[in-house]
Amino acid sequence: MKFLRPLIIALIIILLGFAGLPEAYAGIVTDPLGRKVLVPENPQRIISLAPNITEIIFALNCEKRLKGVTLHCDFPVEAKLLPRVGSYVGLDLEKIISLNPDLCIAIKDGNSKHVSDRLESFGIPVYAVDPRNLDSVMETILSIGGLLGADKRADILVKNMRSRIRRVTKLVAATSHRPRVFFQIGAAPVVSVGTRTYIHGLIMLAGGINVTAGETPYPRFSREQLIALSPDVVIITSMTRSDAFERVLAEWNKWPQIQAVRNKRIYMADSDLFDRPSPRLIDGLEALVKLIHPELFEDKK
Repeated sequence: MKFLRPLIIALIIILLGFAGLPEAYAGIVTDPLGRKVLVPENPQRIISLAPNITEIIFALNCEKRLKGVTLHCDFPVEAKLLPRVGSYVGLDLEKIISLNPDLCIAIKDGNSKHVSDRLESFGIPVYAVDPRNLDSVMETILSIGGLLGADKRADILVKNMRSRIRRVTKLVAATSHRPRVFFQIGAAPVVSVGTRTYIHGLIMLAGGINVTAGETPYPRFSREQLIALSPDVVIITSMTRSDAFERVLAEWNKWPQIQAVRNKRIYMADSDLFDRPSPRLIDGLEALVKLIHPELFEDKK
């Protein structure tokens, strides 16, 4: 009977369309990508197809509904105990289907559209999100909260995030100094962040200037370019091994003509606080402002 499932779903959508029923009643929702998705009213078997989605579902206190996650879903630690469905760029279609989900939640930047289409051909709805900055991360939390009937919890989360952003903004407003920041996310080659990234927005909110702002999302830099930029602050992340930071730091220390090197303002940061469009981006923002503007915290014990 499984082969009839896609046909039945398609017929339901067509019939509902002709009936002119309202979307909320019909169980049809429009995801952030503008796609019409037929979802259960109260989905109980959810598969997360990206780490940030897993984090959001846990933050919404809906983790008991999670029946599968990707290999990279490692926060909170309980997520590591859930069945794995491949990496978010290399999903295991058979594993997902075997878990019998009533809803998959995907992310546009990473998940394969081909896999999403295949899942939907088996009658498994795929709701896709597309967070690009802090505002759209909060919108994503609200949309997933609405999808799971966790609207109140989502609203509390977002209100808390907005309150913490306001505190940072007020703190940064106390100084006119805007240090020039180089945020390194790759070591070989040296890679930083352009304007259309979460990290760029965090740097600006934290009272810094992103010296690598520009149209290229993740630009690469040579030694000569780094010397020419001479940032005031260097923040290094995405170092996969414990000794990686020391090795990268040693490379920077070869160029004492760079302002950040001369003033010993090269720091390491937890990549997970910056790489994932999840509620933890606010933790990243708060960590960032302390690195960029330590003087604002000198009298606060």
